[in-house]
Amino acid sequence: MSNDEYDSPWKEAIETYFQECIEFFFPVAAEGIDWKLGYTFLDKELQQVVRDAELGQRFVDKLVQVWRRNGEERWVLVHLEVQSNEETNFAQRMYVYHYRLFDRYNRSIASLAVLGDDRPTWKPNQFSDELWGCEVKFKFPIVKLLEYSQQWTELEASSNPFATVVMAHLKAKETRQNDQERKRWKLDLTKRLYEKGYQREDIINLFRFIDWVMRLPEELENSFWQEVTQYEEEKKMPYITSVEKRGIREGLLQGLEIALELKFGNEGLTILPEIVQIQNVEILRAILTSIKTVNTLEELRQIYQ
Repeated sequence: MSNDEYDSPWKEAIETYFQECIEFFFPVAAEGIDWKLGYTFLDKELQQVVRDAELGQRFVDKLVQVWRRNGEERWVLVHLEVQSNEETNFAQRMYVYHYRLFDRYNRSIASLAVLGDDRPTWKPNQFSDELWGCEVKFKFPIVKLLEYSQQWTELEASSNPFATVVMAHLKAKETRQNDQERKRWKLDLTKRLYEKGYQREDIINLFRFIDWVMRLPEELENSFWQEVTQYEEEKKMPYITSVEKRGIREGLLQGLEIALELKFGNEGLTILPEIVQIQNVEILRAILTSIKTVNTLEELRQIYQ
């Protein structure tokens, strides 16, 4: 799986659950942050600082302004980097970003890294340089996702959303060559969201992450959805399927609008208000398919009236 396929879901998870992310991976930092005062993402500012320091492939990096809990009313910065592949200059790049951010803001900065690569021995956590007695040493905390495979029971027991993120990330990497196994894990992890008693919104958010990183071939994807639908019906909690259906329905309505205008011009759009009332996805599909063959709007109406 390429960087891009992990990139967006990780970004979204960190933006949705930043506090939980820091609490899960970096408890020392989490202890020192005054969460009551909130936090601010400084993505544009980070882009400006690192724009001309393009050292290697960036995956997900976040710059966040937080407040310290040590009694001083003082904000500091957290630079969080998630790296999915091994990279030679990684520690040097962390150092460059650190000193550039320090130069710009003159504030304390915690540089933190989450490593999601496949090589157990790759653990870059410091950069040093020395010349004639002049020495720089930069150390930063790292978390190695691979090592969580040894703590699977703790992950399953945890109700922190990032336990789910880590489990999905590990199983997505582990099942790259085995679609059947991937489908089994995708289903297990999805059911776990309900069993942990998450709220509807968290189930939907975390399912988006699972779904994104654990893609399946069409046939298996269809059978996965059948099982999820059945499971949700048994639980009487149609959270994921209702969102999925809504997404499909919106897509079909957009397609219908384009198709009606292409086939019948502005007149075609006059029946759109009637079509928008239809909730059944299969009927909407049938209308879209029929637009190719019908000659009049009246013929089209017969399909759904």
